[in-house]
Amino acid sequence: MKDIKILAIETSCDETAAAVVKNGREVLSNVISSQIEIHQLYGGVVPEIASRKHIENINIIIDRALKESGMTFDDIDAIAVTYGPGLVGALLVGVNSAKGLAFSLKKPLIAVNHIEGHISANYISHKDLKPPFISLIVSGGHSHLVKVEGYGKYKILGRSRDDAAGEAFDKIARSLELGYPGGPIIDKIAKKGNNKAIEFPRAYLEDDSYDFSFSGLKSSVLNYINNNKQKGIEINVPDLVASFQEAIVEVLVNKTLKAAVEYNFDKIVLAGGVASNSRLRELFKQKQKNKKLYFPDKILCTDNAAMIGSSAYYKYLNKEFSDYKLNAVPNLELTSNI
Repeated sequence: MKDIKILAIETSCDETAAAVVKNGREVLSNVISSQIEIHQLYGGVVPEIASRKHIENINIIIDRALKESGMTFDDIDAIAVTYGPGLVGALLVGVNSAKGLAFSLKKPLIAVNHIEGHISANYISHKDLKPPFISLIVSGGHSHLVKVEGYGKYKILGRSRDDAAGEAFDKIARSLELGYPGGPIIDKIAKKGNNKAIEFPRAYLEDDSYDFSFSGLKSSVLNYINNNKQKGIEINVPDLVASFQEAIVEVLVNKTLKAAVEYNFDKIVLAGGVASNSRLRELFKQKQKNKKLYFPDKILCTDNAAMIGSSAYYKYLNKEFSDYKLNAVPNLELTSNI
């Protein structure tokens, strides 16, 4: 069978990324231009600035990805792009670039759901991984628990009802003036703290629910911070963030393991930015019983184009191509299709 090489583009938030991926598993190049330093000045991503930086960087990043892969446009079999969810202005930069390339090169255009891309990152890190499995996708904007029956075949078991896990990390870090992005900073500081120092609530919701809710936890932590400030009591930040982090990861781990047992799956796959959290990984390893755990390489946890190229490969095999009417869908959902 002929090797399939896909040029993938990702611009859903504040990383401008392009990659060349062969046969969905082999990364020939993976170029990422991060805007973190710019957005740190504002304590979070400013959509208008993100869009402008994507416009400045996109052609440079695509050229670098091709050069590093040793490929030319003639060697590429298809163009893939994230079309949602994400920031609409940021997404539009990638979508329009991909459409322009596909049209001018007369190559197939493949639209990829960003969340689906995160799941597919594990196909790159683990060459032997194949569905079916249970996947926990946790990032700044999303917390999903998904039953993956096949490539591109999903059953949504649970999702965020309010704040996603990564969003909660960012908001608590901002309230403590720790910096942005909050997840990696809290992960680092928490290692110095006692995760049992403060008892914060765990929201498990209804007995049969696999949904996630972290807004109550966030409010509880913010109230703790404000009450102590008003009383002039010094806050032990390492203990606070370690206890807060533990409340999040406990719920994520317990719900995922419960789903794996209920549906009799022996493989658990983590994905998304929060999948790089060291305490989340540690607790999974402690609590899992006869389950195989898969974590993506840390560079593939955060937004990147290699994961988009991996996901696109399986769409290519099924001839799931888009036309030039493709548009950005900022609130795109990962939906059950089995």
